[in-house]
Amino acid sequence: DVQLQASGGGLVPAGGSLKLSCKVSGFTMDDYGIGWFRQAPGKEREGVSCIMRDDGTTNYADSVKGRFTISSDKAGNTLYLQMNSLKPEDTAVYYCAAQGGGSMYWGQGTQVTVSS
Repeated sequence: DVQLQASGGGLVPAGGSLKLSCKVSGFTMDDYGIGWFRQAPGKEREGVSCIMRDDGTTNYADSVKGRFTISSDKAGNTLYLQMNSLKPEDTAVYYCAAQGGGSMYWGQGTQVTVSS
């Protein structure tokens, strides 16, 4: 079974940093597109960053470009999201996800709260 387990959220002051991790199992990371989404209270879930399956290129939402970095450790089956210069508007539940074989798989969320 495809499983994703996110961790690393927490409470951080504005300007601070956090690194999220997502341990994956049940699939080969090279064969799936993988990434991070977030959902703030009262808002729709939005894409934050992803690693494309076909060529491994990375994409970022405009709101996080230059502040967030996505990476993966294929040997360790772990996806990361380094978040720097955090802003209160980054407060949300962050989800890791994988897409492949015609299906989308979601991990449980991890809460990130940025205080002003």
